[in-house]
Amino acid sequence: MEFAEFAERARDIEGTSADTAIVDAVTELLLAADDDLEVLARFVQGRVFPAWDSTTLDIGPNYCYAAIARAAGQNVSADDVEARLAESGDIGAVAASYDFGGQTGLAEFGGGRESLTVSEVYDELEALADAEGSGSQDTKIDILFGLFNRTDEDEARYLARLVLSEMRIGVGEGSVRDAVAAAFDVPVEEVERALQVSNDYGRVARVAREEGVEGLESLDLDVGRPVQAMLAQAGTVTDALEEWETVGVEWKYDGARVQLHYDPEGLTMPGTDVTSSGDASPSDATTDDALSVRIFSRNMEDVTDALPEVVEYAEATLDEPVILDGEVVAMEDGEPLPFQEVLRRFRRKHDVARAREEVAVELRAFDCLHASGDDLLDAPLTERHDRLQAVLAGTVAGTDPDAPSSFSGVSALTVTDDPDEIAGVEENALDTGHEGIMLKNPESTYSPGRRGKNWLKRKPDVETLDLVVTGAEWGEGRRASFLGTFLLSARTDSGYETLGKVATGITDEELAHLTELLEPHIRSQDGQDVDIAPEVVFEVGYEEIQASPTYSSGYALRFPRFLGVRDDRTPDDADSLSRVERLADTQ
Repeated sequence: MEFAEFAERARDIEGTSADTAIVDAVTELLLAADDDLEVLARFVQGRVFPAWDSTTLDIGPNYCYAAIARAAGQNVSADDVEARLAESGDIGAVAASYDFGGQTGLAEFGGGRESLTVSEVYDELEALADAEGSGSQDTKIDILFGLFNRTDEDEARYLARLVLSEMRIGVGEGSVRDAVAAAFDVPVEEVERALQVSNDYGRVARVAREEGVEGLESLDLDVGRPVQAMLAQAGTVTDALEEWETVGVEWKYDGARVQLHYDPEGLTMPGTDVTSSGDASPSDATTDDALSVRIFSRNMEDVTDALPEVVEYAEATLDEPVILDGEVVAMEDGEPLPFQEVLRRFRRKHDVARAREEVAVELRAFDCLHASGDDLLDAPLTERHDRLQAVLAGTVAGTDPDAPSSFSGVSALTVTDDPDEIAGVEENALDTGHEGIMLKNPESTYSPGRRGKNWLKRKPDVETLDLVVTGAEWGEGRRASFLGTFLLSARTDSGYETLGKVATGITDEELAHLTELLEPHIRSQDGQDVDIAPEVVFEVGYEEIQASPTYSSGYALRFPRFLGVRDDRTPDDADSLSRVERLADTQ
């Protein structure tokens, strides 16, 4: 498919408001996709690579501005692009406002632009993502310049948005799921199940088209390929006891979510079975016989190298292929350390041995998604926990607060209908230095990526929200070189709505780190105020949510306090405005 056709269809979809009409338009796009089906199933969501693949383009807004400016001509600078962005607020509109192609020289000879195909765009973006080392940023800008230089107005609009993950045409995962079902005449339930186990919209679309229901039913979890984590929502013991006959109670660790994959025969390496042509299949994946363990963060980033002691534990303990869900917890002298200490390990790319000496981490596994060839997503929680205990020999956490806490292993699951017993588990968790408890439906299945009512998190301290940073203000005085006040937003289906600002609870050292973290994502600046691309998530505590006309959400946080950066969460994982509204209603 020509990229111009994709851009035209994307513009039509953007102009559509009704959900059913959007699904119909995406359905038509998939039917017209031919060999580009896998890529288009991702592009229409604003995604370049499969959801399970941690590969990123790794190019900040400023480099995109530089590529646009270069393609626009000698009289245009990156600052000019940024100034236009400050006016319009849409990088797509900015890119579309320039007349690209002047740098090719073709127009002078009547040749015009050489048309782009979807396949070519994907291949070039893949090459951009692969660029590493010295000079890689120049290489990335060169690749983007080459692409922009071959685009017309609409192509430039959606290329720019795709590069910066800001497609914003109203197409979500549900739209593509329903469109796949409609386009290839398969039940939406089968598409949903296939997406849960594969975490790959392109692959599911291709299988649905070429193999139908039987092909979708044949898709299983692949050890070595991460799936989205099942999520919890805030709740109370009363909620749980009213909803379920019995309650599964676990400790809530102040750690970082991980998904551990193990295969003694060597793991299938992701990233090799999806091509722009759509001709590849799972059998085309390669196997690294030397690698038996891979560990992924909550947002499916590969963090194996940063956690060697967890790898060693898995290799010493496991003897069959498994996929485990759990958390890693930072420990010192048998006591858990704050969540931020775990993130120090996750961020470490070099000198891991030294980091390991400074901050030790241990595994707390609480779920088993796959064991010895059996997918367990549809099994009840109690059965999955039994399999977890069977495959993972180790001390069980959450049973005896006086027991040595220097262990890795299984998080205990207590099933009860007794509020006093639940209170006892919570008391043990808090006495041992952890956050509180998780309340789970013992009969619940595992639903990747879902935040439903089957898992409830209860913490006795202040309520918190995970919010996206969309703006900031430069400080004053001795903090003039730091960003010091941060604008917070909740996600919606169409973007982000502001909810308040946070400036308290942040040390000078943290301000320096936050400034370094956020500066690459600054899109524009007006005096002390800066506009920031939605890339970073803050955990924020607050006393109350109030109705307020000051912010676009209609709400404001009373006494917000910065608690930390959620490096384990993407903006898509941040709290939604609907959750903010529910919390405000139940105060």
